Amino acid sequence: MRTSNLLVIGILTAVPAAGQTRDTTARPDSASQSIELVREVFSYEGAGRDPFVSLLKSGDVRPLISDLKLVTIVYDARYPARSVAVLRDITNGKRYRARVGEVFGRLRVTQIRPREVVFTVQEYGYERQQTLSLAKQEETP
Repeated sequence: MRTSNLLVIGILTAVPAAGQTRDTTARPDSASQSIELVREVFSYEGAGRDPFVSLLKSGDVRPLISDLKLVTIVYDARYPARSVAVLRDITNGKRYRARVGEVFGRLRVTQIRPREVVFTVQEYGYERQQTLSLAKQEETP
């Protein structure tokens, strides 16, 4: 019985009383007014790095050490700083001329020796050294 009493009370409150009428006509001045939507807009004007820009850029990641092949080294024993190594990216065929101190993505050329190049690889805040060597040459008899 309680649920039926509540149902009747809910119906009676939803229906207006006999003497009351609802105003269903539109107001003449409301039709001439336009509705204006306001939207918040955010623009970053602070100093330093924009927090909405990705930290990883494709140019910063490539070339990987595994993608590089050491083609040749022009080594100057008198002035090792003038030595040059030629590297080739096996994924796209791009060639790099490397000198000591140059940076390629995450790779920095640390040292050029007569048959190998030593890189410092920066990954996830750590540095490690890795070496690329020339392919062994077969001697002809």
